[in-house]
Amino acid sequence: MKFGGTSMAGIERIRSVAARVKREVAAGNQVAVVVSAMAGETDRLVGFCREASPLYDPREYDVVVSAGEQVTSGLLAIALQAVGVPARSWLGWQLPIHTSDVFSRARIGEIDTAALDASLAKGEVAVIPGFQGVAEGGRITTLGRGGSDTSAVAVAAAMKAERCDIYTDVDGVYTTDPRIVPRARKLARVTYEEMLELASVGAKVLQTRSVGLAMKEGVRVQVLSSFTGEDAPMADTLPGTMIVGEEEITMERQLITGIAHDKNEAKITLTNVPDKPGAVAAIFAPLAEAGINVDMIVQNVAHSTGSTDVTFTVPGADLPRSLDVLGQAREAIGFEKLVHDTRVAKISVVGVGMRSHAGVASTMFTTLGERGINILAITTSEIKVSVLIEEDYTELAVRVLHTAYGLDAEAA
Repeated sequence: MKFGGTSMAGIERIRSVAARVKREVAAGNQVAVVVSAMAGETDRLVGFCREASPLYDPREYDVVVSAGEQVTSGLLAIALQAVGVPARSWLGWQLPIHTSDVFSRARIGEIDTAALDASLAKGEVAVIPGFQGVAEGGRITTLGRGGSDTSAVAVAAAMKAERCDIYTDVDGVYTTDPRIVPRARKLARVTYEEMLELASVGAKVLQTRSVGLAMKEGVRVQVLSSFTGEDAPMADTLPGTMIVGEEEITMERQLITGIAHDKNEAKITLTNVPDKPGAVAAIFAPLAEAGINVDMIVQNVAHSTGSTDVTFTVPGADLPRSLDVLGQAREAIGFEKLVHDTRVAKISVVGVGMRSHAGVASTMFTTLGERGINILAITTSEIKVSVLIEEDYTELAVRVLHTAYGLDAEAA
């Protein structure tokens, strides 16, 4: 069981989590719980580090920001003991959870489960702080923001758990954002691949790394709400969303599973780039070296002058660094002008049903065209089609596509 920051925000909510864990134990389950820091606590600790020194040592940063989960793991263990459930906390270095030594964004290598297995065999609930581990040499590491989901899946994989229940502030995965489309439907099951695509193109339910790990290790993940009342039924009977392998979904699949949107994109256009071998590499190699992820790429038809325009997108937060890197490489690239725009949004339709059905992209383009929504760039994968549009049309695009693919729920 994994509980996020909103679920752990204060003693009353921690008591509510303890009651939920107690019900699972009473049903005869062995339970390990992974917890996040209280909502807002990690941001507060990060702020202290930046205040102390803008050029802080990342090793000491990890010591500071991992403290939030240490607090909640101890508090939940206390709350469980108070309701008669044997429990103890296990910090990342105590199990241990071995990670790489890339501080502030470490990756999990392996988890020793001997002590954990012995604790569970004694009837104890193991409470484990998410987001942290230990590198060779004994230094505390953290996994990067949102890393508690990854911790939970990794622990579940190491323990060979029946499943990993992730409790969050939403009650499952929907066909799209219900705040934009009130008739969005909650999905009973989603494949790992679909969830990976949805997470990578804007759906904020789960961290992408955690889904990738679940797929690699075959961990069945269930997304549930932790705000369903004190007398909520057991997890098995709650209508959450199961994220599973494609082999578990045997019925004829729906063509499209969901529609995601992401406004955190920035569009960059370089004009009059020399149309010659190696020109595109000169653009993207410096960006790659700077660790900037490029998403959509469009190269226009060559001009009669022997040059072309190249348009691509980067995460909005990386725009200033991207402009700096490209500015420094201007001579090597040979572009005339650099134009950028942050008033764009990426709209994606996702579904494994695309593999066996033609016409998905055509429906998307026709539907948007009929509403006068101009497409600025396109990218595809085997189970996804994404387009870049002007940000002002985001909500309209999501609504009309949701209807066009038959995803609207029946009226209540």
